[in-house]
Amino acid sequence: MTKQKRKIPIKKEILEQIKKELMERREQIIKDLNSITQKDDHEKDEHRAKFPEYGDKKDENAQEISEYTTNVATEKILEQALRDINNALKRIEDGTYGLCKYCGEDIPEKRLLARPVASACVKCKTKLQSLT
Repeated sequence: MTKQKRKIPIKKEILEQIKKELMERREQIIKDLNSITQKDDHEKDEHRAKFPEYGDKKDENAQEISEYTTNVATEKILEQALRDINNALKRIEDGTYGLCKYCGEDIPEKRLLARPVASACVKCKTKLQSLT
């Protein structure tokens, strides 16, 4: 199978700008993840939300559970964002960035600038969203 290429190449300066923004965002997400999680030695590249320790009083226990629940939800959102960014960076490196993964057509530069992790054109994304 040959690697598909964009019909209209992305301007080099725009691609560099997108790559720089993705890498900066990745670094920020990793910092955010590290602040609310701890490394899980049993899983590769997996984090687990930290359980806060405030004390043994009922209100402290409730606060611990509330913060832990928030951290778990935040962890999942950040991990998904990190996966999306890493996938976009991989597509940049292998030359497939900017191609819709469903129809193979070019994703317009305006969409990529607005949503650098986009892997689908607006037409395909709209179709997918109407199915859910």
